[in-house]
Amino acid sequence: MSLQVLNALLAAALAFGAHAAFAQAKPPVKKVAAAQETKPAAVPERRQGVENMHAMCIGCHGIPGYKTAFPDVYHVPKIAGQQAGYIVAALKAYKSGERSHPSMRGIAGTLTEEDMKEIAAYYAGGSK
Repeated sequence: MSLQVLNALLAAALAFGAHAAFAQAKPPVKKVAAAQETKPAAVPERRQGVENMHAMCIGCHGIPGYKTAFPDVYHVPKIAGQQAGYIVAALKAYKSGERSHPSMRGIAGTLTEEDMKEIAAYYAGGSK
């Protein structure tokens, strides 16, 4: 075989492989319909559970020695093991604007008092 024919075959194989790699298979119609039937009719309004709310906190408060750079350099305290009453009071102060850290004010502003108590109880356990 000549070099030109081998190059042409290689180019065709590469082109076919690239096309196959980017092509997306469509799921069978029956499986799509079945998947839609198993979805709940209504998602609860907001109750995520403390494990999901915890994700808002751990990104900063779970990093030993972490410091923020916004709005100023600020040492972020570790809250695991902190007293529940203190955590609730702090979150309420951020929500009301008595404490002014923008990130914490934004997060606390989305929490209900029940959310705050659940988060505080979670962190007061000390093992998180």
